[in-house]
Amino acid sequence: MIYFSAAGMVNALGHSLEQISENLAQGKSGLKLSTDWLLNQNPTWVGEVCAPLPEVPAELVAHNSRNNRLLMAALEQLRPELDTAISQFGSDRIAVVMGTSTSGIHEGELAIAHQLANGKLPDSYYYQQQELGDPAQFLAALLSLNGPAYTISTACSSSVRAIISGYRLIKAGLADAALVGGADSLCRMAINGFNSLESISSQLCQPFAQGRNGINIGESAGLVLLTRNPARIALLGMGESSDAWHMSAPHPEGEGAEKAMRMALAQAEMTPEQIGYINLHGTATPLNDAAESKAVNRLFGHATPCSSTKHLTGHTLGAAGITEAILSWLILVGDLNLPIQNFSTSAKDSTLADINLVTSSQKITNKTIISNSFAFGGNNACVLLGDVG
Repeated sequence: MIYFSAAGMVNALGHSLEQISENLAQGKSGLKLSTDWLLNQNPTWVGEVCAPLPEVPAELVAHNSRNNRLLMAALEQLRPELDTAISQFGSDRIAVVMGTSTSGIHEGELAIAHQLANGKLPDSYYYQQQELGDPAQFLAALLSLNGPAYTISTACSSSVRAIISGYRLIKAGLADAALVGGADSLCRMAINGFNSLESISSQLCQPFAQGRNGINIGESAGLVLLTRNPARIALLGMGESSDAWHMSAPHPEGEGAEKAMRMALAQAEMTPEQIGYINLHGTATPLNDAAESKAVNRLFGHATPCSSTKHLTGHTLGAAGITEAILSWLILVGDLNLPIQNFSTSAKDSTLADINLVTSSQKITNKTIISNSFAFGGNNACVLLGDVG
């Protein structure tokens, strides 16, 4: 088996696992209104990390981006366990696999603004800052690791695919441990891009509710150390599929989503009845929630408790997969109440396929969780975690 040996995360819910666990248990959203991001300066709800972030070392200044500083904040939380793994396995046997959809684009935005105002790019700007491959290269350089290091970018399933890829590296004997995860920071390109698709809600997002009309974007960084060293939570199964249906819309029947979940169950040699909770992708767009509801209904019916957490963190884009995998891990290790789908301001959409959305306080029964991430282009992926301790 391959286990979640340690984790670290920062997002709008908090700057430590303890703070995130507390706010997750209370259903306390970290989203706030801001006029800093939309070009028309209209207020929009975002999930922002407000704590001070570590500084990138001077010798790695070419990697200096908010994305990488978020990763450093997450790294601090699992550094002791990672250092132990490096001592145990050696720096050549630790892989680094990250996921992102924006990398350091925000630094590029600031550089272009400076160029327009001053006629040249700032001296502090390095193109490398915004390259999609930079997060993994930065962490490998920061930690002096010489194992496989690469970044995956498949939109909103990027970092869950990083988990899956790290698992496969260990299984293939190419690494003894893998530092997996990802980060996406707030940037104008992403927020205004989604706004141009009419996918940004002017209200707090309401997954699976009547009148839901879009997402709220958040930033996050999450890291997990995968090893064969026995731990309480194991990565029991995973699934990946590609709809090839539309550039920015899911298959209307959720066929790819269902296939990914079936693959995860098959690898874990489990039945739908053995799953205790599903962390839904649940973006609060009309099409996504409808398609995912159909997929879950066909496979699980109304039996399995499920909900989305994006009203708490915002949609963290390329970091969504690792963010929600760690939230699932926290539910298992902390025996937290399952996240509640809030319908206090808008009723549940009765036209959706029937699924067992969590609407009141309850604990998980079967200690297994599927966490879904479904991205643009039909890039679907999910992981199945289980409490084996």
